[in-house]
Amino acid sequence: MKQYVYAVLSLWMTVAALKAGSAQAQTANVQVGPRPYYLVEQMAPSKLKQRLAACAETRPAPSDFSISHRGAPLQFPEHSLEGYRAAARMGAGILECDVTFTADGELVCRHAQCDLHATTDILQRPELRSKCHVAPQLAADGTLTNPGEVNCCATDLTLTEFEGLCAKMEGANQTASTTTEYVNATPSYRTDLYSSCATLMTHAESIALFSSLGAKFTPELKSVARDREGQPLLSNGGFGASGLDQATYASKLVAEYQAADIAPGNVFLQSFDLNDVLYWVANFPEFAEQAVYLIGRPNMAELPKLRGRGVRILGVPIALLLSVDADGKLVASNYARLARASGLDLIAWTAERSGRMREEVKARGDFYYGALLDAIDGDGAVMEIIHALAVEVGVLGIFSDWPGTVTYYASCMQGDH
Repeated sequence: MKQYVYAVLSLWMTVAALKAGSAQAQTANVQVGPRPYYLVEQMAPSKLKQRLAACAETRPAPSDFSISHRGAPLQFPEHSLEGYRAAARMGAGILECDVTFTADGELVCRHAQCDLHATTDILQRPELRSKCHVAPQLAADGTLTNPGEVNCCATDLTLTEFEGLCAKMEGANQTASTTTEYVNATPSYRTDLYSSCATLMTHAESIALFSSLGAKFTPELKSVARDREGQPLLSNGGFGASGLDQATYASKLVAEYQAADIAPGNVFLQSFDLNDVLYWVANFPEFAEQAVYLIGRPNMAELPKLRGRGVRILGVPIALLLSVDADGKLVASNYARLARASGLDLIAWTAERSGRMREEVKARGDFYYGALLDAIDGDGAVMEIIHALAVEVGVLGIFSDWPGTVTYYASCMQGDH
């Protein structure tokens, strides 16, 4: 088993190295924190637990198998300078900047075009909150009267205005009676310990930072936000004022890597829109070699056709890649098997995003783990899921909100212990 796991985890780095040549040295002093060790301790007795526990005194190493999801948002504000540095310190070999744009057409790292109300302190900035697509309405006594409707977009602000904000932990209390209550909504399984005023980043700044950290790049191109009627939210002009349409936007993203002289083999472009991926295939074939088509819902019928259209890698939710067999074992799903049979490589998202396993997650249901919750128990199951994704599915890498966990697993399975 050891040789097989090593081969799976080595594939991604080998292919990237052949395509891109030598990269800068990654962070040498990797520190994953106590969480991976805690998760191993929480595992039910098994050979896997013994194997992982035997690595407790081994120094973890950087790994492209460990992909940072928006930085390290289990504890740091997402898409922040501080979160990215933490992810690199935890050995993530690939870092993610979700890319949207400001009113003046500058590319910035945000998960969605309209998430500033939940991920920044804009509601506590009177001079900027009035510019929100749906601004907070305050009564004479300061009561927030429309908490469920507030919507603040990157396209509501210029780049200069955007850079004046602080990043915070993602969360919004949509029943709040004040703006302070609205923004103080960090989930219980995360923390505000590193959230005093985290630093927002442009896409170009993320390229410079990731390069300095010796990491590779996986930008996700977002689509322009739309209202309930399906019309673009062109607040302050949106695409119009910025001179961007989706194709120009997709080109501008690639152009910023070209301007920074980043080797295409170090960049893993992503989009949930197949048209974006096909646009890169047609116009930027070197960058499209490892572009990732992100899947939200399964469509088995499209899988055999994608490889012929130039798609090589799918990014797929964990719950779509794994199933539970009759013996209660985690195995590759039918979707994963067909994707691999169709010549497609797979990346999984997102580990460590759902809080404590079983208690909180099962009570509310969970997108990331889905029906797998019926077969797993306790926090240690995170390691079992990572192992099943590596061995049963053969994924190239795993996105995580706490990259140190995946780094620990990858380092352990590659080491000679």
